[in-house]
Amino acid sequence: MKGKDKIESYMVDLSLACEEVKENAWLINDEEKGLRNLMVMLSDPLVVIRVKVMDLPDGNREAFFEKLLRLNAEDLLHGAYALEGENVILIDTLELETMDFEEFRASLEAMGLALVQHYKVLSGYRRKE
Repeated sequence: MKGKDKIESYMVDLSLACEEVKENAWLINDEEKGLRNLMVMLSDPLVVIRVKVMDLPDGNREAFFEKLLRLNAEDLLHGAYALEGENVILIDTLELETMDFEEFRASLEAMGLALVQHYKVLSGYRRKE
């Protein structure tokens, strides 16, 4: 099965609310599964799954970065928190050739769970508008 077909098949099997937004890139918006604005991108040989979590906070950055590192080490089953410009993202990369349905599902579920479980602690660092 080709890479694009493999990913699309897995998303159909998971009954995900998603749309292809450009060639080899899908946007998942599935509130029921805790997945909002999550991107799945095929960049052969990798499948990249990412979501923007929040803007980088203005203050208390040292404590914030320490919290992200601790969450990466202690509480994430798949993926990691990272910085992209002024954004905090949650990202996971899977190897297309060896990725199976269970690994793809586990990655999405772990990211959805992390977003829900970590919301309260990370929201305390959000920029005050």
